[in-house]
Amino acid sequence: MLPHIIRRPLLLATALGMTFAHAATPPPRLVAGLLQPLVDHHALAGAVILVADKDKILDVESVGFADIAAHQAMTEDSLFWIASMSKAMTAAALMILMDEGKVALGDPVDKYLPEFVGQAVSINPAAADAPSAKPVHPITIRNILSHTSGMAFSSPMESPTLDIHPLAERVRSYARMPLQFQPDSKYQYANSGINTAGRIIEVISGMSYEDFMKKRLFVPLGMKDTTFMPTAIQLTRLAKSYKANPAGTDLEETTVSQLKYPLDDRTRQPMPAGGLFSTAADTARFCQMLISGGSFQGQRILSQAAVAQMTSRQTPAGLPESYGLGLSINGDGYGHGGALSTNMNVDTKRGLITVFMVQNAGWRDEGNQALPIFNKAAVENFGHSP
Repeated sequence: MLPHIIRRPLLLATALGMTFAHAATPPPRLVAGLLQPLVDHHALAGAVILVADKDKILDVESVGFADIAAHQAMTEDSLFWIASMSKAMTAAALMILMDEGKVALGDPVDKYLPEFVGQAVSINPAAADAPSAKPVHPITIRNILSHTSGMAFSSPMESPTLDIHPLAERVRSYARMPLQFQPDSKYQYANSGINTAGRIIEVISGMSYEDFMKKRLFVPLGMKDTTFMPTAIQLTRLAKSYKANPAGTDLEETTVSQLKYPLDDRTRQPMPAGGLFSTAADTARFCQMLISGGSFQGQRILSQAAVAQMTSRQTPAGLPESYGLGLSINGDGYGHGGALSTNMNVDTKRGLITVFMVQNAGWRDEGNQALPIFNKAAVENFGHSP
């Protein structure tokens, strides 16, 4: 039997650090019911959906399964691999150091990582023995945070998974590779650039990247379930990953192919571009900090200027892509998605935050309509002018 929509008691919501618009009674189920047919049709295993404004959680609901075979219902505190949503959090951490005057967006990467000195640009990246040229300028901090550096997506050493080598080793391998185009001439999504930003955090701060993220970002924001290395206890709340079966007739369980198992193996290495696990509530806290101009519950995490730079277009005007610093920029605001279909979005026109948590590695049938259905319902029920 498929589960009904799960509405956890308000007591749990309070324990998660959430404040609802009307604390006396739980908010009505306005969104998740629209996703139940997708669960019934085996187009969606399960989801957690959350709607918030800058001050409070307006609604959080769960639907379907975290584990279909075990008949384990999805719950509001289910844990998810958020993949590339990690990029925004890494960018925010580097901007903390910018606020402290320790780094600037225009700084060349080789100022902090001398292995990048003399990096060349390949004339024909498709040819193994292609001649190279000198870059018009060394790649900058802005370049690596906005995917305009010319760096390849990843390094050959990042195989079979992306988390097996120390961050410093991975970044050195990027420096040995020629750029695939002149900096600022194109947009090319690159994990390597964000990972390089994570390494710069280590060099400047004198702390490990993982420790810096926890101490300077996650702990101040109360993001207690956001981690690169989930514990055995946290993994009991991990939503399993699903994809369409080969025939396209049902969902089948899969794994996160980019990561080494078991996921609580401490030999795994943190991946700034896409290694984080988190919950809907934790992710909402990060978004609330951004929409509030860098502050959260009276504590300043980032300056307003840093947030403004993160959330505004940093790609050159001549390029079609609009990307900030670790964030995609759209007409109504900014946000980011993850490889298994997770998504966070900040609608600045309506003052609305939406967080969509699933673990889907390949949609079947109408499953890919889950996010649009959620977004439409969130705007209709909670949208307003700030």
